[in-house]
Amino acid sequence: MTSLLDDVRTSADWIASALDSSGYQADFSPGSLRDVERFMTEHSSSGAAVEGGLLAADLGARLFGVGCYVGETIRLSLGALWEADDADPAGELNVRLRLAGGSVIWPVQRVVKRFQNGPADSLTAYAVFLGLDTPVD
Repeated sequence: MTSLLDDVRTSADWIASALDSSGYQADFSPGSLRDVERFMTEHSSSGAAVEGGLLAADLGARLFGVGCYVGETIRLSLGALWEADDADPAGELNVRLRLAGGSVIWPVQRVVKRFQNGPADSLTAYAVFLGLDTPVD
């Protein structure tokens, strides 16, 4: 059995490969979060996966992967540490990043909010708020 921290990087790499093969930039750069936002717009609507879209199957695993990708992009850009509790029944949802200044963020929860609420919870705006150099449309 792997730990949640192992699953984070594996899932981030897996979703990056899937996004890349589907025509989205997924190189863990701050700018790639624009393509992650575009992916969410194109494959979800009002808290539901678009029929036949890339979130229509394995939704939980894919949202976890997107959350890990977003978090890993933030970690690489800002310097942060992943934290997880393998005993937490909702551990996948509660993996978190501790930023250099001590603040804690929950990227997977943020991606779930983006899925549920749409562009009002923009991932690129979130990244800009955190200090990443990511232009917002």
